[in-house]
Amino acid sequence: MRRFSSYGPVNSKLHYYAPRKDLLERAYTRLMGEVPEEGGHYITVWAPRQCGKTWTMQQVLFQLQEDPRYDALKINLEHLKFEESAAEVIHAIATEIGKELKKDFSQVRTQAGFQEIFSREVLEKPLILIMDEFDALKEDVIQAVVGAFRNIHIKRMDEIRKSSAQKNYLLHAVALIGVRSVLGIENAKGSPFNVQRSLHISNLTAGEVREMFQWYQRETGQTVEPDVVDTLFKETRGQPGLTCWLCELLTETYNETKDQPINLSDFRRIYAAATFLLPSNNVLNIISKVKEEPYRKIVLELFRTGDVMDFSFDNKSLNYLYMHGAIEPERVSESRFVVRFANAFLQKRLFNYFSGEYFSELGRLTDPFDKMEDAVTETGLNIPNLMKRYQSYLRINHAWLLKDAPRRKDMRIYEAVFHFNLFMFLATLLKRRDGRVYPEFPTGNGKIDLVVEYRGQTYGMELKGFTDVSGYQAALPRAAEYGNQLGLNEISLVFFIEAIDDKNRKKLETVYKDKKTGVSVIPIFVVTEN
Repeated sequence: MRRFSSYGPVNSKLHYYAPRKDLLERAYTRLMGEVPEEGGHYITVWAPRQCGKTWTMQQVLFQLQEDPRYDALKINLEHLKFEESAAEVIHAIATEIGKELKKDFSQVRTQAGFQEIFSREVLEKPLILIMDEFDALKEDVIQAVVGAFRNIHIKRMDEIRKSSAQKNYLLHAVALIGVRSVLGIENAKGSPFNVQRSLHISNLTAGEVREMFQWYQRETGQTVEPDVVDTLFKETRGQPGLTCWLCELLTETYNETKDQPINLSDFRRIYAAATFLLPSNNVLNIISKVKEEPYRKIVLELFRTGDVMDFSFDNKSLNYLYMHGAIEPERVSESRFVVRFANAFLQKRLFNYFSGEYFSELGRLTDPFDKMEDAVTETGLNIPNLMKRYQSYLRINHAWLLKDAPRRKDMRIYEAVFHFNLFMFLATLLKRRDGRVYPEFPTGNGKIDLVVEYRGQTYGMELKGFTDVSGYQAALPRAAEYGNQLGLNEISLVFFIEAIDDKNRKKLETVYKDKKTGVSVIPIFVVTEN
């Protein structure tokens, strides 16, 4: 019986997987060449971590090895990532290639010597070489190795009238696999590998995720309800490692009643475990990257609910975050791309992480003699009155609570800090009364909602930083639409603002009744400065 797996490359004989025929064909054609007699391409294969790079190229390798006209081999380089000496890395790579080809290259330690092992005098037929984890190598080492490949490629192009098997160098094609395309982005001297083509490994599509579940249902006979599959894809955006991990939790780890259909309640149960209980190496690796500067400040800025951030691959920090799976670009117009979090699950994990880091200590939440009868009762919540308690809490504790809060260049505290604090305040306060608060991020950037569940009722709170009156007016119908999606009759729209006078508070904290949806929007202003 097959199963889902997220631990390294999947085994096509043991695990459920997406065949990805179009992607494999594209990779195969790049290496073999559109006209094989003319030679293949020197390519980089890149994507964020756990997107299936290694598996993809394994499948291509197996196909290439079926052609007797070529030698095709794949070597792994991660064990060399701490090696500083280019000579020692060249020696190790050459030795490994020699073992695969049953030749002795153990004396090779220079770039010139490395280049010559691919010559016609040494090789018996054209070679297709795949090198995994190539970008784990030190930058100087990368320069030495790809410099040799570039020289070989140019010399082969000089012999364009000869077939691939007749040229003086028989390195037919090269694939360098890594989380970043070796394009010289981090190399001040420029890339010596500017002859390559690039192959990007994309996330799974919604159709591919559905096909894997259909395969599971055929083999096991256990039904998976369609809204489970749709919700899983929505939360992961098809990120292969994360998708297969949640699939594994859903169908195996927490699948206690295999004679019953897997429903949305089952998904919510495993999703909570994945969010709060279980480690994911994929997510932990991303957190370890984004918590360091300068990436931390960028991520904090991404939680901002006003302006979105433009994406550019040339921005070194954004490039780094993208390649490590924290963010991705999203097209918003013909010529503009903006930054969004890679997926909702990761965004929630990062939100929870930073909330806990900045506000592990909250102090006293309310006056111990406050019965809160106008805010929290046995039957429900009054959100505006609850937010009055939060405003009082923030005013009383402002000095110590936000003393070390991260600040932007203009010395203003990041808007996200107040989102983290309000979330922790409500979650801690209502947990004592068996309530639950969880964040939602409908767009992947620039929008955050807190959903509160208490005594069988659901309350929605959209959080925003106040910019101006026009932004306030535009936010009202959008909040109503979100409340309608939640099936609510009313929703609270919480604006964080540095200061507001009584006249404007009275004017702007007026309930808005949306004509289209019938949902009432309750604007609430929270002052962030003492």
